[in-house]
Amino acid sequence: MKTDSTRRWLALGALAIAMLTIGLDMTVLTVALPTLAVDLNANSGALQWFSTAYTLALAAVMLPAGALGDRYGRKKILLGALVLFGAASLACTFATSAGELIAARVVLGVAAAAMMPLSMAVLPVLFGNPAERARAMNIWITSSALGLPLGPILGGWLIDNFWWGSVFLINVPMVVIGVVAVAALVPESRNPDQRPPDLPGTVLSVVGMLGVTYGFIRLGDEGWGDGISWAVLAAGAVVLALFVGWQRRAAMPLIDLGLFSSRGFRWGAVFAVLITFGMFGLFFTVPQYYQAVLGTDALGSGLRLLPMIGGLLVGSRLSDRLLPKLGVRTMVASALVVLAVGLGLGALTTADGAYWFTAIWIALVGAGMGLGLPVSMAAAMNDLEVARAGMGSALLQALRQAAGTIAVALLGTVLATVYRGELGDLNVGPVGDSVNSGVAVAKSTGDSDLLGHVQSAFVGGMDAMLWVCTAICVLAFGLALWALPRRSPKDLEATPAAGLAVDASESTHVG
Repeated sequence: MKTDSTRRWLALGALAIAMLTIGLDMTVLTVALPTLAVDLNANSGALQWFSTAYTLALAAVMLPAGALGDRYGRKKILLGALVLFGAASLACTFATSAGELIAARVVLGVAAAAMMPLSMAVLPVLFGNPAERARAMNIWITSSALGLPLGPILGGWLIDNFWWGSVFLINVPMVVIGVVAVAALVPESRNPDQRPPDLPGTVLSVVGMLGVTYGFIRLGDEGWGDGISWAVLAAGAVVLALFVGWQRRAAMPLIDLGLFSSRGFRWGAVFAVLITFGMFGLFFTVPQYYQAVLGTDALGSGLRLLPMIGGLLVGSRLSDRLLPKLGVRTMVASALVVLAVGLGLGALTTADGAYWFTAIWIALVGAGMGLGLPVSMAAAMNDLEVARAGMGSALLQALRQAAGTIAVALLGTVLATVYRGELGDLNVGPVGDSVNSGVAVAKSTGDSDLLGHVQSAFVGGMDAMLWVCTAICVLAFGLALWALPRRSPKDLEATPAAGLAVDASESTHVG
């Protein structure tokens, strides 16, 4: 039988806590890096791998994790991933060397790679009604997005009052809550078609995603002229091409490429990726702007992101109310307009601008995210049968993860190119490496002219990068009007939940 209403929403609350934890873990480490450099005797390469190890594991394992959930039971794999996430968090907390922390971060990324798609995959099981499912997706997306700006705020407070391991230790009680709630409230579901595991496809997908993700990460760090980055990226792309070819021929593929034949999934995925791309424009530059130009610390930077959180909450609330009345096309198109306006205003930022101006445009960007991202992802998931929910959600999340990695590399290169160009003759040594290095040199020498030049050059690069994001949103707006269907409120509410039967042997009880 179906879960009762109270249990369904309590289960969603547990999944939201898990996603909030993942979002926090993506950014909370940023404020701990200076302390880690001293306490673990970590060099710059190790500091980079503290973040990269997590990102690579997350990208590489997501597709196989979704398939495992479809085959062996999404609840079982999700519970295992939660336990593993808690154990890896403890390992991070008490790591005594850089190597131990990097290894623990890899395990943390593997656990998150299963938690993200499978927590999404159980939403169609819990919520058969499309309107309720859209609302649940809204809450799921918002909880994940909230973790990103909250990470520096919470991490900064913990570092100021405790030791660096506390930024990981906070995961443990949240994981315990998640495990108990998922075990008690979430029904088991799986693909009734018990296909054998696609081992060649799994290996090809992991290797290909590793290559592409690391290639773009390295390009973002080394610049677009780095030959090793291009070689790794090309190798990863070749392996992914082989993966796609194998998926077309395999009798039991890891992913069903037929998912893209579904109009809702195809275009929902496209717009989720495009909105994610624009979102990273804000996350990549604004914290640097706060610290390098406004002179705030990590905690202050996190606090100054609160307007974005406010915009996100308002946008998600409006999305929840307006979607049944306006339909998918109007909602996504409106979200892209709000995003374009917010990012366009951000591109007008000046080095001596007031904070209130930044607060306005980041609030608009947050509102655009809240309006559009849940709707896009719900549109994709609504077209999937429950049997393919794990596979489909894993593919959707893998595409978003890849989009975020590419966005950081591409947008970072735009920013760095303009920054160095505007430095002119000052583009030498540490000053040309990054704005943070340039500010440090200027302050250590007491050169106020150099400081002003460095800050102005960075803002010029940030503005150029935000113009790129604005252009992407404008183009996506036109694409939304052309590609997305016009659906009336009646049609939206009457859309049947395709294939919402869970495994008959385990759908007669909850937990």
